[in-house]
Amino acid sequence: MSKRLTETSKLVDKTKLYELGEAVSLVKQTAKAKFDETIEIHIRLSIDPKKSDQNVRGTVTLPNGIGKSRKVAVIAKGEKQKEAENAGADIIGAEDLIEKIQKGFMDFDILVCTPDVMKDASKLGKILGPKGMMPNPKSGTVTFDIERTIKELKLGRVEYKNDSYGIIHCPVGKASFEAGKLLENTKTLLDAVIRSKPSSSKGHYLRSISVSSTMGPGIKLDPNQKF
Repeated sequence: MSKRLTETSKLVDKTKLYELGEAVSLVKQTAKAKFDETIEIHIRLSIDPKKSDQNVRGTVTLPNGIGKSRKVAVIAKGEKQKEAENAGADIIGAEDLIEKIQKGFMDFDILVCTPDVMKDASKLGKILGPKGMMPNPKSGTVTFDIERTIKELKLGRVEYKNDSYGIIHCPVGKASFEAGKLLENTKTLLDAVIRSKPSSSKGHYLRSISVSSTMGPGIKLDPNQKF
């Protein structure tokens, strides 16, 4: 371990399961890097990720954002392009933007498409799919409600989904956030994940939870506490 991680690890009791408020305050103390570290939460669920009916996926708008301005690109036609422009989209196009992405253009964080262009945009699957950036109705990025979607993405809407191990990894803000704002964001995300529990999931749904900063140690939470 680096000297910094060794020092910050001393602040954390590895044998303890922390209350959420205490963990949020502690994770700010462990964020000692020279940049504004991202605070992430990691949630291990009692699901079988190999079964499609047990996978957990959704979106939620964090009340205090994630501390990062995201560049939103939109593929749409006609009036929907104007709607995207008015809503603050950074990049707007149709076939021209699809062709540009095929040639290697990736200067955006999120791509939103209207359903009527998805037939043409589907050819981007091989490029964007492996990066987790392909528009998808389940993540709310394939929609005719362009204005609301762009505004929510700009405000701090995040997508959560379990990986192949049944774990959700999601940002909840920056180390520079006030503890109260980080706490509110984290509670909002946890509430969304809990409400997304599959009916076929058996046992205690939240198996383990931890929070950490980009360069800091993991802080384990008590998964049985009331969030």
